[in-house]
Amino acid sequence: MSSQQAPWRSKAVVVALAAAMLSGPGIAQAAPQTAPVAGERAAAATITWSLVRASNPTTDQQSAYNLITTAMNAAVARYNNLSDLGKTITVRYEPGVPTADGSLNGTIRFGSNRSYMTERTALHEIAHTIGVGTSSGWSSLGGSGTWTGSRATALVRQFDGSSARLSTGGGHFWPYGLNYENEWSGTAADRHVRIVAAMKNDGL
Repeated sequence: MSSQQAPWRSKAVVVALAAAMLSGPGIAQAAPQTAPVAGERAAAATITWSLVRASNPTTDQQSAYNLITTAMNAAVARYNNLSDLGKTITVRYEPGVPTADGSLNGTIRFGSNRSYMTERTALHEIAHTIGVGTSSGWSSLGGSGTWTGSRATALVRQFDGSSARLSTGGGHFWPYGLNYENEWSGTAADRHVRIVAAMKNDGL
């Protein structure tokens, strides 16, 4: 091996020294970004969830935990299969909650009514944690009674025709908002997830 340095190594040393001189004490420098290898793609974000459990659950609590776990596992799997949305969700069983609710901070609460411990409800409440009805983007893009974001609008028109629109009100959207159990179907659930992802891309 020759003792003479390769030209690219000399340049690398000069660049590194220059960066060190420019950075000054206490200034963090971001690592240089490398171009992605052909055929690779960045890992998609995922939704994860955990259930807050009593250390010694009652029969009622254990029954609720079982139903909630089944519903949340199905809903999270559907979101992760059909979108690249990311969220860390904490789920609680709180019998005093009339139905179920979800907030932007990632908390979902299920009340004692077992008819709401379904995948439909879980999908709907996950949407609230993503920003449906809870974010500033929702207010700006859905505050008029019709969603104005271009991506979600284009998607609902792909589903339902060129005149279709997403209506908004009371923190909810329709069609495909899964606001009631009678809206449930596998197709509606898939479209719900895709619309929420498109809303997020619109600026939800």
